[in-house]
Amino acid sequence: MAQALGFDFGTTNTVLATANGGTTHSMAFTSAEGTADSMRTALSFMKDPQLGTSALKVEAGHAAIRQFIDNPGDCRFLQSIKTFAASPLFQGTLIFAKRHSFEDLMDVFIRRLRAYAGENWSRDVTRIVTGRPVHFAGANPDPALATERYNKALLRFGFPEIHYVYEPVAAAFYFAQNLKSDATVLVADFGGGTTDYSLIRFETVAGKLTATPVGHSGVGVAGDHFDYRMIDNIVAPQIGKGSHFKSFDKILEVPSNYYSSFGRWNQLSIFKTSREFEDLRKLVRTALEPEKLETFIDLVDHDEGYPLYQAISATKMALSSADEAPFDFGPLGRGGHRIIRRKDFESWIAEDLARIEGALDDVLEKTETKPGDIDKVFLTGGTSFVPAVRRIFTERFDAGKIETGGELLSIAHGLALIGERDDIAQWTVQ
Repeated sequence: MAQALGFDFGTTNTVLATANGGTTHSMAFTSAEGTADSMRTALSFMKDPQLGTSALKVEAGHAAIRQFIDNPGDCRFLQSIKTFAASPLFQGTLIFAKRHSFEDLMDVFIRRLRAYAGENWSRDVTRIVTGRPVHFAGANPDPALATERYNKALLRFGFPEIHYVYEPVAAAFYFAQNLKSDATVLVADFGGGTTDYSLIRFETVAGKLTATPVGHSGVGVAGDHFDYRMIDNIVAPQIGKGSHFKSFDKILEVPSNYYSSFGRWNQLSIFKTSREFEDLRKLVRTALEPEKLETFIDLVDHDEGYPLYQAISATKMALSSADEAPFDFGPLGRGGHRIIRRKDFESWIAEDLARIEGALDDVLEKTETKPGDIDKVFLTGGTSFVPAVRRIFTERFDAGKIETGGELLSIAHGLALIGERDDIAQWTVQ
């Protein structure tokens, strides 16, 4: 039987699991920020004189976030690197004058995980089974390019076999271990950057679990988009979005592109050194509401991006169980303390919800499957707790068919279990 390593390389979090004899274990990582069985998909690079003039101190996960927060002007920070995997436009990035390709970044990230794992890192792995979304995030993604880049990075570690499995298929396999009878299962996997669906028929033949893939679909929308919608509606208007400035005898709107940096919190540090930021500083002199732009500048100058996203995340989480929740973010002043209503949040994400539901329609229509033909619906990923997302399913399927669980771990453990099977070819993406 193969010694398998399941590698859930996620947009937001990464989890590794090992399998041996049908038993799986999450790999534990110990960094300067403590021990955890998942790692934020983030990297930081910083010059360290103790390591030599050309060497860099590299951290991953929460240790990378801490290094960036503590050294914002001296640290190069990258997060959600998976979103670059399928982009032909991404040809690499400069880190302290040295160009890093996507596979270089993935290589560095895995090496840090291996270092954090220490003795937990299995030396006898014969197969690595890597998850991949049904549809990669980004505009015009190229899945073949993503696979090529993954391969280049993983081959550097000498794994004898490398396999790829759709992430929702892995989650379905993990879930299917507890099935009491044959079933047609729909898995909805809500990640940080993508929402993926897999429809699979599970049957037990001669005591062995078999599966027949029925169909897949996905869309590049998930939890990260919800965060951005909240910032765009709660924060951006308070720091000048939609306000105006005077240019000669004309009244013009402050360019909205200044606010695109809020798509990810670390982009504010990049914006801080950009020409656009210098232009924004000059705009204060002619702004009709200069105090708003001054607040925007203060947020960037004081590197408030990460605390802002923490505040947004806390509010979003609270809205999963309450009709309204507080938003508390002191750097905004009085405007940083307000109550957010769930119905307003749902109106902000309506377009995203429509795309998520459209992908569900797509898999059902392509496979000519009616909701009544599905025996179980398994929702995984943190975004599945958002009531508006859950309603997409409760309005179509009987509540008794819908189950959740293993929000962070199910994919990695499913990948590891698939990696042990002799019939692995029927589960993998060719």
